[in-house]
Amino acid sequence: MKLGIMGAGSIARKMAYTVGEMEHVEAYAIASRTLEKAQAFAKEEKVAKAYGSYEEMVSDPEVDLVYVATPHSCHYENMMLALEHNKPVLCEKSFTINAREAEKVIEFGRSKNLLVAEAIWTRYLPMRLVLDQVIERRVIGDIHSITANLCYPVKAVERVHNPALGGGALLDVGVYPINFALMVLGNKVEKIESSCIMMESGVDESNSITLTFKGGKTAILHSANNCLSDRRGMIFGSRGYIEFLNINNCEGINVYDRDYNLVETYKPFKFITGFEHQVEACRHALDEGKIELKQMNHSEIINVMKIMDEIRSQWGLVYPGE
Repeated sequence: MKLGIMGAGSIARKMAYTVGEMEHVEAYAIASRTLEKAQAFAKEEKVAKAYGSYEEMVSDPEVDLVYVATPHSCHYENMMLALEHNKPVLCEKSFTINAREAEKVIEFGRSKNLLVAEAIWTRYLPMRLVLDQVIERRVIGDIHSITANLCYPVKAVERVHNPALGGGALLDVGVYPINFALMVLGNKVEKIESSCIMMESGVDESNSITLTFKGGKTAILHSANNCLSDRRGMIFGSRGYIEFLNINNCEGINVYDRDYNLVETYKPFKFITGFEHQVEACRHALDEGKIELKQMNHSEIINVMKIMDEIRSQWGLVYPGE
């Protein structure tokens, strides 16, 4: 499978490196808004083709899958461009600016029978399956609540503080605690409560979110772009609790009983960067003629976007163009 990368930032470099270490996949092309930047990227990351426009790359018949690694505000138009040229897409989180855009992209992809996937890499990591198995074995009994947080001091970065780029903590890092909550508690959210601290630019720099799920289960979530956090996910049950170390890239799972004794521990599998799992999922889907991935299907993509739409609505945060 030949991968075309759209956008030449740091996350695109991580993907290019990852694919360069994989079998059955080639980092074939890179497209940037300037040819000079694309050529520099191609040389440094050992990518075969460099394009100075996105349209040139999606017009290349050799590209099998387009990986979109541009700012949030560009995802919709970038994915639509790829799909218009009959290219399947794997798009970085957050999938789009809002649910309306996500629905349009997915509907268009379905009309053309093309794969549309979100690169929320935590959904594809093997440690997610380990966590699922621990929960299914009811080691901690009935789960009643969780907490999760993810914070990095990156507020000075342009794409993080600029409303025109879909900035703010929610779309940048808050999407991870939300996904963690849905992976553990399911997708039947009945109530959403939230608050935030705004930056001068008008986007959130920190936020607090409480999700109430069917059956009375709750998730208390926090994300911010002005500080560091422990990045932990905690799952509280009737007979114990689970500590998930780093919800952004699992570093281990610890299971405790009702007496606070550590009874089980799991370490991560060896991997290249972790990005390879979503690429492999796409490769298999393309081989099998599928247009969505079981790890993050279309309804779940839209569900996450709707949750974030409601949260922003509570804050009065509207992006340019909405």
